[in-house]
Amino acid sequence: MDGVTIEHIGEHVGEEVEIRGWLYNLRSSGALHFLLVRDGSGIVQAVAVRSDLPADVFELAGTLTQESAIIIAGPVRGDPRAPGGYEVALRRLHVVHLADPYPITPKEHGVEFLMDHRHLWLRSQRQWAIMRVRAEVERGMCDYLDDLGYLRMDTPILTPSACEGTTTLFETPYFERRAYLTQSGQLYNEATAAALGRVYCFGPTFRAEKSKTRRHLTEFWMLEPEAAYLELDGYMDLAEGLVTAVVRRVLERRRAELELVQRDPAPLEAVRPPFPRITYDEAVERLHAQGAAITWGDDFGGDEETVLSRQFDRPVFVHRYPARCKAFYMQPDPARPEVVLGADLLAPEGYGEIVGGGERIHDTALLERRLTEMGLPRAEYQWYLDIRRYGSVPHSGFGIGIERTVAWICGLEHVRETIPFPRLINRLYP
Repeated sequence: MDGVTIEHIGEHVGEEVEIRGWLYNLRSSGALHFLLVRDGSGIVQAVAVRSDLPADVFELAGTLTQESAIIIAGPVRGDPRAPGGYEVALRRLHVVHLADPYPITPKEHGVEFLMDHRHLWLRSQRQWAIMRVRAEVERGMCDYLDDLGYLRMDTPILTPSACEGTTTLFETPYFERRAYLTQSGQLYNEATAAALGRVYCFGPTFRAEKSKTRRHLTEFWMLEPEAAYLELDGYMDLAEGLVTAVVRRVLERRRAELELVQRDPAPLEAVRPPFPRITYDEAVERLHAQGAAITWGDDFGGDEETVLSRQFDRPVFVHRYPARCKAFYMQPDPARPEVVLGADLLAPEGYGEIVGGGERIHDTALLERRLTEMGLPRAEYQWYLDIRRYGSVPHSGFGIGIERTVAWICGLEHVRETIPFPRLINRLYP
């Protein structure tokens, strides 16, 4: 008899198995106890029958508290009425730890209470399902890029300068000077792309934005590809392929988890290329038609992205934003220098931006001028200018936010459920 995971219990019908996990729920009915047992990979029902067990084992099963750590053993049988379609006929029970009264009960709890108990809330079926989708999204993204020949490069968490703007930096002492938590691995990606051609980084990023919207975290995870000789259309092709592949993978491998979070799969099944591509100018016209008071040159906020993304049944690219609302490194359009060769990808159903990127400036003099215009300290960017001085080529990349992508795929109202321990403007615990 070997220990098996619940996820694969259907492969052991008729065999006696051992499962090591925790009691998710207990229901008793006279001579029967129904134990829902979880092991991290799934939940299975174990049935304790008084007549099949020693009296002390049957009585012990009836005294178990929620989240007690237990090891159970018995034969597996199919039962369409049981969760997952299988159950274990309990033959042996070992209590590893009898849990204290569990604070999260079937009654309704407020969001703040659940967030204070996030370390325990993660054990609920809904949160379990979301975390499994998240893991599938992350693995799917990496697999897609790996298969295209992109190499994963790890970029610094501590940086000497800003990437996205100096107003959203987390500052920290660094010996005799100061450093900042990274806003993006992009600048370093550009250096590794010049060495290795196609690269990506994947890790935590930090933005000190005083925002309480449903789309913002102060610490979030991004996957960021970067490639030499990649131009704007190529970037959009890459992002389109990546997003399509990830959605397909989740539908194929995590459909049961989507059902647990009550996600209608139909909108996800409509996600197939080509994605619509509209200019910023056209987007402004669409917003004006919906009564939005947007001025040309302004960046889009959550409200504008919601209005735009609801007009399409699949993700939509908005490209060629005004230079004044984008980062210093964005390449101007040679045919129209007031706009840049960048694009954001907005997820449908009102979820808004999940991808942002475009071509980077590859001319040294132009980049120097942009640093001056933005008031950025040139000394901190000498290494970044060196990338242009020694074999500069057109290059592009983007960042895709894991939490926003998972929120869209799972159909969630807030990104706080998409990461194990969310960091928000008002939350650093647990």
